Amino acid sequence: MCPGFLRRTLVAGSLLAGFGTGAAAGPVDPYFREALFHAHQGDYFSALSRLDAELALHHAVDEPNLDLLFVDKGEAEFSVGDFELRYRMHDRAGRAMKWVIEGDVSANVRADATYRLARLHHQKGAAELALATLDRMEMPATGPLRDDARFLRGNVLMALGRSNEAAEVLEEIQDADMLEGYSAYNLGIAYLESERPVEAVRRLDRAGRSRGGDPGVRAIRDKANLVLGTLLFEAEQFDRARAALDRVRLDGPYSNEALLRAGWTEVAAERFDRAVVPWSALADRDATDEAVQEVLLALPFAYSRLEIHGRAAVLYEHAAQAFEGELDKIDASIESVIGGHFLTSLEDERIRRDDDWIVRMRELPDAPETFYLLSLMASHAFQTALQNHLDLSDMHRRLLESRRGLDAFADLVRLRRAFYDPRLPEIDRRFRRLDAQMKLRLEQRTRIEAKLEALLTAPAPELLRSGEEIRQAGELDRIEAKLHRAGASDRWLSRVERLRGLLRWRVETDYPNRLARLHAELETLDSEIELLRRNYDAFVRARQAIPHSYVGFDDRIERLRGQTERSITQVEEAREAQGRALEAIALRALRSRRGRLAEYQNKARFAFADSYDRALKQQSSVH
Repeated sequence: MCPGFLRRTLVAGSLLAGFGTGAAAGPVDPYFREALFHAHQGDYFSALSRLDAELALHHAVDEPNLDLLFVDKGEAEFSVGDFELRYRMHDRAGRAMKWVIEGDVSANVRADATYRLARLHHQKGAAELALATLDRMEMPATGPLRDDARFLRGNVLMALGRSNEAAEVLEEIQDADMLEGYSAYNLGIAYLESERPVEAVRRLDRAGRSRGGDPGVRAIRDKANLVLGTLLFEAEQFDRARAALDRVRLDGPYSNEALLRAGWTEVAAERFDRAVVPWSALADRDATDEAVQEVLLALPFAYSRLEIHGRAAVLYEHAAQAFEGELDKIDASIESVIGGHFLTSLEDERIRRDDDWIVRMRELPDAPETFYLLSLMASHAFQTALQNHLDLSDMHRRLLESRRGLDAFADLVRLRRAFYDPRLPEIDRRFRRLDAQMKLRLEQRTRIEAKLEALLTAPAPELLRSGEEIRQAGELDRIEAKLHRAGASDRWLSRVERLRGLLRWRVETDYPNRLARLHAELETLDSEIELLRRNYDAFVRARQAIPHSYVGFDDRIERLRGQTERSITQVEEAREAQGRALEAIALRALRSRRGRLAEYQNKARFAFADSYDRALKQQSSVH
């Protein structure tokens, strides 16, 4: 992996800011941010499923410019391709990156998408497509992306066998700080493949002396020194070869090979006593390592050339016993792989939570196969195949959860139907009665409002009399009728008329106030009616939503259940096939190591017998 890619991914937020105008100030889509959260946790499956769903909803709305995702739509589309690339969905990721390249995006974002697409083609082995994509890239004037693109171009040219052109490209980035060690090492390999060993040695020497403290830089520095030492060893420059090998760290990933090669360098120079030093240090290391197993034979060989045959015989015997023990381990490992325990160990969640989970697999009980497969499991090809298997296992688990979720949805629909179906008829009946009453009262209110409007142009004070005033007027009418029947005098009738006039005067003089109060009460009534309308509308919406919460889901659930069952079957078949492929790879590696160990054991036994005889002869000649 190009070291700059990880660095630029960490600062992708600033790069992607060019997608939308006003993105920083506008609202954010919470579902998009949720997808980013899952991506930052390394859960790209969840990130993709959420972001795909959110983008599908966004494309389906009538007015997408009003959707929260509108501001971040470009970044979301780019993120889909990025997540698919990280999830190794290379075909879909390539389509997403092409969409970004052809879309209306900033030059920096287009350049970054083009770089990622070229890198994707390179990873898939399509070097010609990768080079054509890089040729279309609008190269930024400066910055890490420019250096990363040139670094990728150099690697692509090397993959195409055009090492001379690759060397010219890599020469241009030798001073790039973020590519320290990497660019010099690749340039050395390019010179080596173009049959320019002098330049190759010089560049590898520079890579082997890089001073970066990053773990990746230290690893590439060790590898450069190891390759350099090998080249110098083959050129019979043993002192320079030993100096290069001495720069390899004793605790690094290439230390065992460096110690082994350092010993052979001394042997080639016929300095057997000096070969014993690195080989003795290597012999005490893990016996499952190939270099350690080789040195178990090489160390007594050096002692035999020093004519210390007794020590050589002891070491050969120790080597034969060690190989016997390792053969037993390999046999147990083969049986474990055949029994399916290897895949079970790889799927152990306790181990894979750790960044160094491959090494920690040694700590697992009942997993002997991991001792001999660490180097295999660390390879890119095996890691890709293993990750596919683990992803299939994770997808199988998610599908089983989805099936249980569909069962839960079906139960929920059934319970809702059982709850609402018996109650809805009575609710509807009571609602129809209340609805009729409400319509009646609204009609009465409308008539009252019309009468009030008429009173403004044609005053009618008698219509605004209070109940008490109406009762009093009726009482006066009854009194007057009684007085007429009794033949009362005009004095009594005039008194009744004066009371009626007083009542009329009170009604007419208070008419404006009464009319104002009536309008105020009508406004109060309107506010109550508005509340009634809101409650009415809320009830109507709730009543309409009730069937939607359980009607029409049965067919969809059954359809999804069928799709889920078919997907489970497909994933199980793919998972089993991938598991068998992994087991076959592991068995081939184990059987190959077993054959090599058996050969080493035979050599150790014959060499032990020979050294033992020589030691006896040496001892008898002394006496």
